[in-house]
Amino acid sequence: MIMHRKPNANRNLSLKAINPAKLFLATLAVPLAVFLLAAPQRAAADPTPAAVAGFDAYVTQLETRLARQHVAADGFLAPFDIARVRGGEVVIEQVTPASGANFPGAMLYHWRGTAFASGARAADLEHLLRDYGRYPQLYAPQVVTAKVLAQDGNHFQTMLRVSQKHVITVVLDTSYDIQFFPASAKDANAAAHGYNISHSTHITEIADPGTPTEHALDSEHEHGFLWRLNTYWSWEERDGGLYMQIETVTLTRSVPAGLAWAIGPFVQSIPRESIEFTLSATANALRHQPHGTVSPVPDRTTP
Repeated sequence: MIMHRKPNANRNLSLKAINPAKLFLATLAVPLAVFLLAAPQRAAADPTPAAVAGFDAYVTQLETRLARQHVAADGFLAPFDIARVRGGEVVIEQVTPASGANFPGAMLYHWRGTAFASGARAADLEHLLRDYGRYPQLYAPQVVTAKVLAQDGNHFQTMLRVSQKHVITVVLDTSYDIQFFPASAKDANAAAHGYNISHSTHITEIADPGTPTEHALDSEHEHGFLWRLNTYWSWEERDGGLYMQIETVTLTRSVPAGLAWAIGPFVQSIPRESIEFTLSATANALRHQPHGTVSPVPDRTTP
């Protein structure tokens, strides 16, 4: 997120009105960012082969479970608290232990979130998810820009610039390979459910975003906030609306002990907060659009 300073309406504000915790974080944010950028020796380069192998093995197990889940006669979605979800709550749970799964020099986090959009249809959600050009409006301020690089039917290659803030602001250029699996026309429940699978193919940390000195950090200078990101959407139409479920698996660098207070909350909390934000924004968008009137998103292919 690009932050802009707001005019101070009362420059004589008493120090008693200032939240000490917020003041402490604010005074540390700039020095921390300078320290991070000035300390490449503290940065992790690419993830170790062992960490990548661990991530890939975990993903294989997850996708095997999802494949079984998506063809089951009952239980298209992972179990969730239906009363809380029907009541309008976005229910978030961490699938990995609270500390994540530990690999050599890296940490894996697996989160799942579920929400319900009353009156929405499966076709509405699929149309929305395919319309990447609207992402900067639907998912601001997390998504800064988005575009389709190539499309072949239900197969997309996309690029998103995302901004995340948690004490410090991190901007990443991210590319994805995405496959949609709408219900088959031969399926008796064809209009009721679908899913997609998104694998990150490239993630680059951006320094000085939005300035003349903006540039991508190389592997020796980036900070390993996010090395891998797989996202799995599943949706099911019933009970007068649409249940939506997201699972994300992320791989990040291990947190240096000296920066655990700042980087730790970032790599642990951002995936959870991102799922909650995405589901809330999606449900809100679906509630405010006419249902059953969607039109196909035009194919966009590279020349």
